[in-house]
Amino acid sequence: MTLFDGITARLVETPRLAVNVLERTGDSAATPPERTVVFIHGNVSSSLFWQETMLDLPSDLRVLAIDLRGFGGSEHLPIDATRGVRDFSDDVHATLEALGIATAHLVGWSMGAGVIMQYALDHPVLSLTLQAPVSPYGFGGTRRDGSRLTDDDAGCGGGGANPDFVQRLTDRDTSDEAPTSPRSVFRAGYVAAGYETEHEDVWVESMLTTSTATGNYPGDSVTSESWPGFGAGTVGVLNTMTPGHFDVSGIAELADKPPILWIHGTVDAIVSDSSFYDLNNLGKLGVIPGWPGDEVAPAQEMVSQTRDVLGRYAEAGGEVRELALEGTGHSPHLERPVEFRHALLEVIGYVGHPQNPSPPTEAIILRSSD
Repeated sequence: MTLFDGITARLVETPRLAVNVLERTGDSAATPPERTVVFIHGNVSSSLFWQETMLDLPSDLRVLAIDLRGFGGSEHLPIDATRGVRDFSDDVHATLEALGIATAHLVGWSMGAGVIMQYALDHPVLSLTLQAPVSPYGFGGTRRDGSRLTDDDAGCGGGGANPDFVQRLTDRDTSDEAPTSPRSVFRAGYVAAGYETEHEDVWVESMLTTSTATGNYPGDSVTSESWPGFGAGTVGVLNTMTPGHFDVSGIAELADKPPILWIHGTVDAIVSDSSFYDLNNLGKLGVIPGWPGDEVAPAQEMVSQTRDVLGRYAEAGGEVRELALEGTGHSPHLERPVEFRHALLEVIGYVGHPQNPSPPTEAIILRSSD
């Protein structure tokens, strides 16, 4: 793995699997929970994506980034998708237990945000930062209220992955010769047009750590009588987020509500109300033939669903800050690092600290009185 100066990696043995963890050189294991921040990456990525952010945070914090199973340097064990993302969240809990961390501030990106929402349903946390989060109702196949379009989640899960993209992951293709190469997908899907970085090779390397072995990415599928002809399977990454397996909307009813930061870009190609990764939206756009129409297969209103659920969280007494970054794609921590850093430090209680001198971020604060 390509590690930046100041970042170290180690394998943490847990009763569930061996987990790769990135840490900052010099961080103390004696740091209290209220100054401990744990980063969880998204789909087709790894903890390598968090290195810039980790190094940019104040030195008196303890910051860690965990590789989920099947990604980065963690073991590539099969994923039981019928448990939603619980294999992932249970792995995170086992890792934190092994490290002696009883609770912490959790930061999750995309699928990783779903993982930390599930974690918060099962274990106490100090705060949640949801970056470009998967909808609380999963990815694809639901109406605005979260109700499923079909009983077999047609058009969702492992069958929706592009086979050429999967093969290029397997082949560790670093080129940009095709739209389905990981590098091209990063440029088109992970960030907005105009993003520039000297670290693109590292981000592509991170994507290429994705295991495509049976039970990992993308997962299996079943035939369906509904358009587009397949439904969700029971193993693998993409099936963990199908609506029949995944629903963390119950977070709104948590008795103890940690503060939540929801940060997302307004031109996110992956998580939006008109996602280019939602097969129903692609059908509506004419990319996939035979689309049966809005009554049968509407595009999933992902951002609106998140706003609805977090609105209920706020109405029930929780504190939610929504920060929508104009012109930003799926990776605010890469594209708008100053705003991301400041918003994160605010939600973990670092407001006014000498190492957080940035001006206040402009955000929508959702409260019970809104």
